[in-house]
Amino acid sequence: MAITPAIWGITIAVTIAFFVFEFFIHVRTPHEPTIGESARWSIFYIALALVFGVVIGLTSGWNFGGEYFAGYLTEKALSIDNLFVFLLIITAFAVPRKYQQKLLMIGIVIALVLRGGFIAVGAVVIENFSWIFYFMGALLLFLAWQQAFGNHDSKPTEGRLLKLVRRVLPFTDDYHGDRLSVRVDGRRMMTPMVLAIVAIGVVDLVFAIDSIPAIYGLTNEAYIVFTANAFALMGLRQLYFLVGGLLERLVYLAQGLAVILAFIGVKLTLHALKVNEVPFINGGESVGWAPDIPIWFSLSFIGFTIAVATVLSLRATRGKKGGDADGVADTEESVRSLHR
Repeated sequence: MAITPAIWGITIAVTIAFFVFEFFIHVRTPHEPTIGESARWSIFYIALALVFGVVIGLTSGWNFGGEYFAGYLTEKALSIDNLFVFLLIITAFAVPRKYQQKLLMIGIVIALVLRGGFIAVGAVVIENFSWIFYFMGALLLFLAWQQAFGNHDSKPTEGRLLKLVRRVLPFTDDYHGDRLSVRVDGRRMMTPMVLAIVAIGVVDLVFAIDSIPAIYGLTNEAYIVFTANAFALMGLRQLYFLVGGLLERLVYLAQGLAVILAFIGVKLTLHALKVNEVPFINGGESVGWAPDIPIWFSLSFIGFTIAVATVLSLRATRGKKGGDADGVADTEESVRSLHR
């Protein structure tokens, strides 16, 4: 896939332009988005991502187009899982609803920057060290196990980094609009919004470690990796307000993602055997029996897994509504605990 520096420059510039547009049109003036507004922009960004995939298929071949769509589906599913954790953080820190857009925007930008860094490093490492595929395959299998059976009950307000930040910086007890800091009695103090941003930044780092090896298991093209990630993150803010309580109904999303990560981990391991240069494995030669999993199968498998996880989740939670009085009480308690 021939991607010139000019195309890279245009792509990055357009991506930045979209986020700047988002900030000035939707985020700069705090407000709670309507369902209609969220739906329109969510559809727009999903349609834009699909059109871009078709353009890649028409200009570079449908093998690359298939890699893009498989990567986009995987990253979108991981981003929705990321969004669920954002929901936990926003609830734990009791961020007022009309200020949540700014927090989500900052979180999504941090996610894109971190993933961009990992993409650049990954491209260089893969180009020079074929053994990295073994490591990435093992990492994805571990992450799949953790996703399916790990403990997901940690509280966003109790991380070590947050405790350190609270000790180092002075904080107000209440929000002051969507401001990050205010002056109180002549002293500059941070608002709880800063703590929420730090928590989201930590989560973004963890999800970047998940997502980049996953998509590099589907394509070696850094351009596809970047654009699939960028489109998966675009519109995520609107999707948060659109789906609302539906996120809490996706009870089998973690298991679905575990299956996808395990599948890609196996695919990466087979690819590592195919391009093997490790001396103590088959004398440093390619392992002939290791099959190549075609991209059409990967795309079909990922799409089918996401569909099954979604349908089973909605059936299992039919008639249930997200949120209750106890949840509100827990939220209030989380905020009071921030400064203990």
